[in-house]
Amino acid sequence: MEPAWTVGLMTGTVLDGNIDVALLRSDGVRVTEFGRYTLAPYDRETRDLLAECLSAARAWAFDGPEPELFAVAEDRITRAQAEAVRTLVAEAGLSMDDIAAVGFHGQTVLHRAPEPGRLGRTRQLGDGALMAGILGTTVVYDFRSGDMAAGGQGAPLSAVFHGALLDDLGASDGTAVLNLGGVANVTARDPSGALIAFDTGPANAPINDLVAHLGLGEMDRGGQLAAAGQVDEARLRSRLDHAYLARPYPKSLDRFDFGYEWALDLSPEDGAATLTAFTAAAVGRGLDLLPERPTRLIVCGGGRHNPTLLRMLEDYAGVRVDQAEDVGWQGDAIEAQCFAFLALRRLRDLPATFPGTTGVSDPMTAGCIAGG
Repeated sequence: MEPAWTVGLMTGTVLDGNIDVALLRSDGVRVTEFGRYTLAPYDRETRDLLAECLSAARAWAFDGPEPELFAVAEDRITRAQAEAVRTLVAEAGLSMDDIAAVGFHGQTVLHRAPEPGRLGRTRQLGDGALMAGILGTTVVYDFRSGDMAAGGQGAPLSAVFHGALLDDLGASDGTAVLNLGGVANVTARDPSGALIAFDTGPANAPINDLVAHLGLGEMDRGGQLAAAGQVDEARLRSRLDHAYLARPYPKSLDRFDFGYEWALDLSPEDGAATLTAFTAAAVGRGLDLLPERPTRLIVCGGGRHNPTLLRMLEDYAGVRVDQAEDVGWQGDAIEAQCFAFLALRRLRDLPATFPGTTGVSDPMTAGCIAGG
């Protein structure tokens, strides 16, 4: 199969205000070239609108008609992300005619994992047909719904891309990939080489939510607040009894499944430290579930910018930690690159979800196609 350029888009559940947009050249199996990438900021009005959508989604909880706010936000973010694609492609010296497809993840506002006797559901805001019309190119979107309709978790979707990156490194069996976004998810391989992936627990979302609740900003920048505090070890041990952490994979989370309220009566510093330690220790519990426990994690996602969290991963998860950049990856671009990769896999009818990653009975393609 011939390599082709695709563009990937990602906006995370931590609502950092940025559109992650990246170019990737691949054949859908191996990565040929990392292209240009950028973080394109939303305006304040759009950021506030998305925060309202998250609150509305929690109140809705898949019961009854969708909040009317979703349609307004969907139109706005689709147009903003289409413009981000057009700008990036032009800055890279390419035209939209050079782009095989755009992988448009959309904004997750609610994710409900399946339970026995009940399929899971998910909602990402984003109008793939509108974007295809604006850009005049093929757009692949709604990557999760088909997997969940087939009984899968709908997440994580990054495993096949992480696996391709690990294959290009020639990484040993002791290496896994950890993404630290709103939640944390790990990608590894079993002894046969089959992909394994699941959400280990929370990552940045509860820490950010605590900091915002206290009026101290939007996030614990550089882990400075946590670094100034002390971990409440007794409370941490109690929290580690949470049933999710011992549940076998595949499994997935919504960004609100683990909150910050249980640390709210601590000082801001101790609360941030305890939440950060919980993320790290939950990763360790996740690694314990794998057939072979990794000795090294390559860390991507926004959480890798938090040195306190990285240090706690070594202390509480008992694993060596390398950042994506240490192995030549573009750490800020990986999530967007993933959806560029998945878009081409969809066009070429290659599977993106697997029994060991989302729990579907057979490998499946992911995404709907608009335009082209």
